[in-house]
Amino acid sequence: MTYTITEHKHRFCAWAASRASSVKETRFTVEQGKQLIESIGLDTLVDNPDKLPARVDIDKQHRLWREQLIAEASKIGLTFTHGVAAKLINMYLKSALVCGGHDSHVKVVDLHPPIDAVLLNALCRSNFGGLKFRWKEAELARWSKFSSDQYEQVIQSIREVMGSRALWEIEKFWKGHQ
Repeated sequence: MTYTITEHKHRFCAWAASRASSVKETRFTVEQGKQLIESIGLDTLVDNPDKLPARVDIDKQHRLWREQLIAEASKIGLTFTHGVAAKLINMYLKSALVCGGHDSHVKVVDLHPPIDAVLLNALCRSNFGGLKFRWKEAELARWSKFSSDQYEQVIQSIREVMGSRALWEIEKFWKGHQ
């Protein structure tokens, strides 16, 4: 096998996504995370944002990816929630595409940002978009336990407050880097 920059990038993105998504209730290895990412074909997007669904289809495709990840995880004895599945997907695509130089691509700007307690807490504290109650409700529900509906409500709230801006820009509130 020839080791390419695409494979190198895929391994890094799978590592970052797996480490960020593995939580106390659902621990899994980087290798398991990488296998799960590959099982639903996300690795084919690592260098090709044109393969992403159009804006009108991204939420439906994201739900399908989450459902596929949950099913694939169960085959190896893992119980994924929609929150954990979403974090694995979103961290992988963020690492590969948003941080991979495609941040202003028409399809990348609509990618869901990774959701976690740090982000939700900051959005609540700042009352971003006047949605303090929604952010607090999501924070109390705990991202790692989100159902499909809970996750999608958070994404809808983010879309509402971001307007025409790229969804990844909401991460200016994320303080996990400090």
